[in-house]
Amino acid sequence: MEIISKISKGTKMDQIYIPKNRQGLEPGTYVKIIPIEEKTIERSYFYNIKELEPIKLEIVNKIFSIIKNLTKYNNIIIAGSLLDKGFNFKDIDVLLINEEKINEKNVEKILESRLKIPIHLIHMTQKELKKALMIDPIWRIMLNKSISYKRIPPLPKTNLNYKYLDAQMIKSNLLIENSECLTGNEKYKLTRNLIAIYLFVKQKHLSKENIEREIEEKFNIESEELKNNIIDEKFIKKYKKFYKKFEKEIIKNAAKQEKAN
Repeated sequence: MEIISKISKGTKMDQIYIPKNRQGLEPGTYVKIIPIEEKTIERSYFYNIKELEPIKLEIVNKIFSIIKNLTKYNNIIIAGSLLDKGFNFKDIDVLLINEEKINEKNVEKILESRLKIPIHLIHMTQKELKKALMIDPIWRIMLNKSISYKRIPPLPKTNLNYKYLDAQMIKSNLLIENSECLTGNEKYKLTRNLIAIYLFVKQKHLSKENIEREIEEKFNIESEELKNNIIDEKFIKKYKKFYKKFEKEIIKNAAKQEKAN
């Protein structure tokens, strides 16, 4: 286990700060301090992650190491439920930024064979990622809580493409049409999609916390209740009313946008 950190000047003693997100080196451990050249430093970047279980950190580092030895890359980003507290994730979302074509399925299979965990690998160029972040709220949420091998550039300005948002919003209509057939997690994802689009259109900050707060305010239900499928007819009625009203707003703006173009 190696952690690289700077010596900071203190009032009485100089000190070295190390991240709480680490594998090993528990408080009380004796360590050896040696100088290194700046060019040898490699460190990951954590975005909105206060704490991560050591075994998950080990998985993240293994993913970085495997991909680095497999293919060229501009950046490697880990996101999704792996970074949530606990061990309820079913797969790991890996975003590989690369300007060249790669065999995504092959990289995915190698990662799965070495980690023994299902991997959802997405390959994009920097240009494709920038465009996705401009028009799609889900991508902005994804990067809001993530770990990247290299620093993620600042988010680009949003571009409200109402026709695109209308198409994305239709997914959430499934909750109205097939409520009885859906699991709690499916209902949560469809509700999250709807509220993410709403916050995106209203130019509000997109984060998991903001979305869950908005879900509770709009539908009087906590996210955990929704995930566990503890809902009643009141929720469906509120959801349908909100969906239909917001849908009219999106369609109206889409028509105006298309006419202007």
